[in-house]
Amino acid sequence: MATLKVSATLKIPPHVPSPEEDSEQLRKAFQGWGTNEGLIISILAHRNEEQRKLIRATYAAIHGEDLLKDLDKELSSDFQRAVLLWTLDSAQRDAFLVNEATKRLSSNNWVIMEIASTRSSIDLLNAKQAYQARFKRSIEEDVAYHTSGDLRKLLVPLVGTFRYEGDEVNTTLAKSEAKLLHEKIAEKAYNHDDLIRIITTRSKAQLNATLNHYNNDFGNVIDKDLETNLEDEYLKLLKATIQCLTYPEKYFEELLRMAINKTGTDEWALTRVVTTRAEVDLQRIAEEYQRRNSIPLDRAIANDVSGDYKSMLLALLGHDD
Repeated sequence: MATLKVSATLKIPPHVPSPEEDSEQLRKAFQGWGTNEGLIISILAHRNEEQRKLIRATYAAIHGEDLLKDLDKELSSDFQRAVLLWTLDSAQRDAFLVNEATKRLSSNNWVIMEIASTRSSIDLLNAKQAYQARFKRSIEEDVAYHTSGDLRKLLVPLVGTFRYEGDEVNTTLAKSEAKLLHEKIAEKAYNHDDLIRIITTRSKAQLNATLNHYNNDFGNVIDKDLETNLEDEYLKLLKATIQCLTYPEKYFEELLRMAINKTGTDEWALTRVVTTRAEVDLQRIAEEYQRRNSIPLDRAIANDVSGDYKSMLLALLGHDD
């Protein structure tokens, strides 16, 4: 009788710890004389959003505690912020970041613009629902209350619009709106209602088509025409909004370059980009970074930060320290 041969190349898949096992290991990391930061990184930085959500639910069920509160109590500084932001699910994270950006001491219109412009319509809607559940107010009302003038005129519709996500493009409309944008920019009417309407409501595909016509018909990319008077915060924000909507990797690459290369690292920006984009497009951002700076992003980060914070960021980039 022929014997059945098992192929030598057959590999047994590695054991994936259950949420119960991960919860127990995290609990263990908090006990004893000191926190085991390496164990926390080895678990949380290597679990996807669904797995992290299950770990949080399981941890609460087994230990009767909120994992986020225990992490907050046990960790500190930039490492603490990176772990907490990462452990939140994406909608809760965006809600937290927008709320923080509307507060007087940590206000940041760029964070509001970035989240409104780089998330899908569904992701933004989920963030708005998470915001209402946590803060008992809408994103729109808080953004409106904490901004004024042209900044409010741009940011409120930006966070309020549910954009069409498909690829359908109206070429005639793209051509006419390119002409309209060019006219308003030539007149320096940067806050004109129609200009803001086009930027804040059109689908990303439609906006890309409009900007291609702008470039082809008027011989200049819109970025160049908006480069005058960049001391104006509204104008800088408008330009960045267009970049986020059409070429987000370039926006995030520039943000990382500024965060890493300035005198004193901007850890908040660095943490925000890595934790919010790790499961979205961080690899494309890293490719853009290397192309423009001739140094891999992981090496640039490793040269600039240290300790557990560095280990956490590198793990999220897929390069364990």
